[in-house]
Amino acid sequence: MPLENQELRKAGLKVTLPRVKIYQILERAQEGDHFSAEDIYKMLMESGEDVGLATVYRVLTQFEAAGLVTRHHFEGGHSVFELSRDEHHDHIVCVKSGVVKEFSDPRLNELLEEIATNNGFTLTDRTVYLYGVYTGDQGDK
Repeated sequence: MPLENQELRKAGLKVTLPRVKIYQILERAQEGDHFSAEDIYKMLMESGEDVGLATVYRVLTQFEAAGLVTRHHFEGGHSVFELSRDEHHDHIVCVKSGVVKEFSDPRLNELLEEIATNNGFTLTDRTVYLYGVYTGDQGDK
């Protein structure tokens, strides 16, 4: 049985063609790729799949509820999706183009833990979004 079918079943979802196709797109994403529902819809159309945009939104919402994907909400109502992962990372978003880059910095992680502790909290989750203008590959590694 293909891995995506196992993941869908494990999440309590019936294996349907749209779910499998959308999961495959998310699974094939390169590290750091984030797709909007519209991006996924365009990819499905380009590959000849007959899946409507409303179905893409519905499936992504089901995946989010089942814990298969993480939805990131950015300013201006822009949302992107990625498969849920165990390791924590943060995001920087271009306010002009909508480009989203991931980053992880142990110094930031330690600082946030320290801030939480100093304020009497045990950190259980966090979200960091930075906004700026993407100027190219200077920061890419």
